[in-house]
Order: sequence, then structure tokens, then C-alpha cells
Amino acid sequence: MHIRTSVEADLDQLLTLLSDKSVNTAHPERFTEFLANGQYRHECTWVAEEGDRLVAAAVWWSFPGAPGPIALDGLYALPDRTDSVALWTQLIQQVTSTASADGEPPSYHIFLPPGWRDDASIQTALAPRLAAAKAAGMTNELERLRFEWLSDTPVPDRSTRLTFRAEPDDQAFLDVFQRVSVGSLDAETHDSIARAGLAGYARETLDTYQQMPGERSWWKLAYDSTGDLVGFAIPSRNNGGPVVGFLGVVPEHRGHGYAADLLAEITADLADLGAERIAADTDLGNVPMANTFRRLGYGQFAVRLVLS
Repeated sequence: MHIRTSVEADLDQLLTLLSDKSVNTAHPERFTEFLANGQYRHECTWVAEEGDRLVAAAVWWSFPGAPGPIALDGLYALPDRTDSVALWTQLIQQVTSTASADGEPPSYHIFLPPGWRDDASIQTALAPRLAAAKAAGMTNELERLRFEWLSDTPVPDRSTRLTFRAEPDDQAFLDVFQRVSVGSLDAETHDSIARAGLAGYARETLDTYQQMPGERSWWKLAYDSTGDLVGFAIPSRNNGGPVVGFLGVVPEHRGHGYAADLLAEITADLADLGAERIAADTDLGNVPMANTFRRLGYGQFAVRLVLS
């Protein structure tokens, strides 16, 4: 068995492997498209080769131009392999064992329908992949709820109690990212701060949103009638289209429902730009934010399971 990164000559065999769409994201059409634009790369696609045959693969995603993998999009193996868990563990470790201690370590993202725990076919496909990921050291599991606003839903009214201003100064966002992290219900925020420190978390967050396809000029700070900073709203885009990038309320202004004002501003901005669908995620444990999405017309359509 030979473990290596893929090469162009592997493409036909790779696409055959990637036909398993059970709990995987990197299906053949997506792989071909993302390979062309740099989100998938052969040097970030690891394969197990037996003789002249590819028997397993791990496909990692990253922003075009990023120095290394960011998220695992799928684990694949030929149907007759009884050693898939062991192979997948080795493939994952090729990336996780060399991940930089200075940056956010790559994670495994699995997209599932609501009610996935009660679906036997999903459980059958999921169990060996979870086993491989955890054997490779990805023992932290986070469930995120995925919401969407559709254009046949009324656009929320913009806030009448907050004033929004575009803010081009990155330092202002570094500061407010740190402020809103206090008491956050977001698990990734706590993990990032524990690993990189408060300033490191803010810098990583800024870098992530600057790399997204959304315009930096869309980012806004929100102020109350006295001119006091209440929070921020970041409409953005990812490769699937418009998204609620990030929003937050500073601790001293929590408890007044301002998250709804921020979400309404983001939704209205993206709708004005022609969005027909706006996607958003929040942690399963962040019940207040999930309820805010629902109140403003967002419906849950999926779950994102993240192992890190």
C-alpha cells in the first residue's frame, strides 16, 4: 500500500471513487470545478494506492492560494475494502500530523439532513468515517445548525434603533471581535481563543472573512442612539452564494434583542444585492441565535457536523 498525494494522471480513478455521495461533499462535478479554480488541489488530495489502483482517498478544501488544507470534504474507498477505517486514518494523519501549530488546524466537515440520527443509511456511512477521524486525533465534535432565507420570504425590516456605518479600519473589527468573544456561545470561538489567545483569535477571524468572496466594504458597525457601539454585521459570500458571515453584540448591550437588528441588516443588504438565498450556521447550543434566525424567516435545512 502506497500513501501519496494525487496527480493529474489519477483523475479518472479519482472521479470514480468520488461517486460515493452518501455523507461526502467532494462529488465528481464539484471536484472537477474546484480543481480548476484552486479550491481543491492534487497536493491536498491524499490517496491510498495498491498496485496501480487507487483504493481510498481524502479530499481537502482550502481557499484558492491558501498555503494548506483547511477542511476535509470527504473520505472515499472502493466498496470492497474492509480496511477503509485504517486507510482513512492514515490519509487524515498525512495532513493533521504536519498542520502548523500557529494556525487553525484543519477540520472535517460533514453535511447532513435534519433528523440524520434516525436515518440508518446515513449512520452506516457515517460511523466508519467518524471512527477514522477520531483515530486520527479529531476527537472534538461540534454540531452546527444550517439555516437559509429564501427570496419568497419577506425581507426583515431594517432596525429603527440602531445606526449602521461601514468601517474600513481593520483594527476596529479586531477590537470588536475580541469584545464580543466574551461570553460567546460559539464553541469554535472558545477553542480558537484557547489555542491562539484573544488577539490571535481576532486576527484569524479577520483573515478568514477577508479571504471570503464577499466584499470588505459590506462590513458594518452598529451604534445606538447615544453613539455607543452595540455590535457589528458582516454580510458575505462563500462558494455557494450569499451568507450571513458574522454578527455579534458587545456584552454590555446583550439582552435587548439586538442580534435580530444585526441579522435584519445583513439580510436586507444581501437582498438588495439580489440574493435569492442566504445561508447561515450557528452552533446547536446557541439557542438564542437559532431562535433569532427562525423569527426573521430563516428555516433550518441541514446540519454541519465538524470534527477537529
